Amino acid sequence: MIRINQTILDKTTKKARLSDRLRMNFNYHPQLDDPMQRMLNAIEPHSYIQPHKHEDPDKTEVFLILRGRMMVVEFNEQGEIVDCDLLDANRGRYGVEIPPRTFHSIISLEEGSVAYEIKNGPYLAIEDKCFASWAPKEGEATTRQFISQSLKRCREISKAKGLKW
Repeated sequence: MIRINQTILDKTTKKARLSDRLRMNFNYHPQLDDPMQRMLNAIEPHSYIQPHKHEDPDKTEVFLILRGRMMVVEFNEQGEIVDCDLLDANRGRYGVEIPPRTFHSIISLEEGSVAYEIKNGPYLAIEDKCFASWAPKEGEATTRQFISQSLKRCREISKAKGLKW
């Protein structure tokens, strides 16, 4: 039996806080070529995950919130936000499934946030993600502005749906 517990969440969060990228995975899959990738994904606020999609091969991705709050954002091919959802276990909003070939990103809204992520494998770094050309690359100066604009749009979408943050 493989366990997910407070100790592992805390250790992974501590590593995320010390990481230059402000995020850290804890893999449950034994090898990168495992057909089902399973991991904790600890993401701190201000971490930037460039919008990307999984295709060639197509991969479905699932995020389940274990602690904290995260916004999952879906974009169309032109970079417009088409949907978003706030993951917050305290509000009964536990997770989302992202279909293959869908541009998406995750934004942490709270320190110590951790999601359980499940994705089709295998993981091959060269083929795993197709990054959006319309979004800043990781490390570029405009990433914080991109995050801020994305969250502003997600607030508008959530408000229109009658959902509170």
